[in-house]
Amino acid sequence: MSSIESEMEPLTSGASNRIIPLLKAFRASLLFVYTFFLSFLLFVLPRRNRAVAPLSPRKNLKRRWLIKEEEDTFRRRLLAQDVGMGHDDGCCRWNTSIFYGVRNNALFCRSWFPVFGDLKGILIIIHGLNEHGGRYADFARQLTLCNFGVYAMDWIGHGGSDGLHGYVPSLDHVVADTGAFLEKIKSENPGIPCFLFGHSTGGAVVLKAASHPHIEVMVEGIILTSPALRVKPSHPIVGAVAPIFSLVAPRFQFKGANKRGIPVSRDPAALLAKYSDPLVYTGPIRVRTGHEILRISSYLMRNFKSVTVPFFVLHGTADKVTDPLASQDLYNKAASEFKDIKLYDGFLHDLLFEPEREEIAQDIINWMEKRLFSAF
Repeated sequence: MSSIESEMEPLTSGASNRIIPLLKAFRASLLFVYTFFLSFLLFVLPRRNRAVAPLSPRKNLKRRWLIKEEEDTFRRRLLAQDVGMGHDDGCCRWNTSIFYGVRNNALFCRSWFPVFGDLKGILIIIHGLNEHGGRYADFARQLTLCNFGVYAMDWIGHGGSDGLHGYVPSLDHVVADTGAFLEKIKSENPGIPCFLFGHSTGGAVVLKAASHPHIEVMVEGIILTSPALRVKPSHPIVGAVAPIFSLVAPRFQFKGANKRGIPVSRDPAALLAKYSDPLVYTGPIRVRTGHEILRISSYLMRNFKSVTVPFFVLHGTADKVTDPLASQDLYNKAASEFKDIKLYDGFLHDLLFEPEREEIAQDIINWMEKRLFSAF
């Protein structure tokens, strides 16, 4: 070993005895700085790859709600592909699609079109609270036999559309989605006259949408069945606390707001079909949804005189869900030059599911044809 060292000594200079200790000291300093810097990164600065800290109870609850909502939406959308489309007899072609609303929510849509003949017009259906567009398949097929095309859009939180089942954060969003959907239909069917149809709360949505000038000019008229125009809460305290609770607990299901046991059709089979339909929401009304209905109803009642769109309003005199006298007030006060009303003695809320549904549907078809004849 000494011989090797003696051989290496000539390769070094006398300065190496001074440099090597300095390098060792410098290396020790670098090691200290490296250790300090690594410790700083590990324990002071947040790291992307570190384990995620446990969520707070509030955030954890919100996350579970979102997962539950997405699972529920996925399940309902699968069901919506087939529910309510009816059978194919070769006279009507139907389709389903997704329309993205003004807030980028995926809204489930259906369409029915006649196979033969020239298209007279298109009717866009906006369903009522807690139901979905597929329930109107029989009505749509009757329209196609008279050479009308039909579209139906499920609101947010309804049918096969995005959102928690039965929860509507804002009916103004539904109004905006209705207008955007109408614009899309008009662009895809240039030159074809379009009508808007709304049932119950959907009627309130359609009436408010048609109050906007850019929507009114796109339609030949609107049809309202049992519109929610003068809605009162089941108890005065509900109306008093609704604005507050709709902000604090908007998704809360308020059992006291439900009008239980009120029949909506005189046809037992229609009632059974409705309440056994998995896409129909049958739970207690959610606080924000109820507040939104009260809010849009109040707005419309204050603005009857400003209504100028051509309309046909239909209501059963025995309706206990919405007020037939409010429909009469709309007809009396609206400034529309082309307007009609028909009150059906003893009929209940869901007019197109009453035993006389085909006659009522024919009244609607006759009115649309009369309106088209007068417009040309």
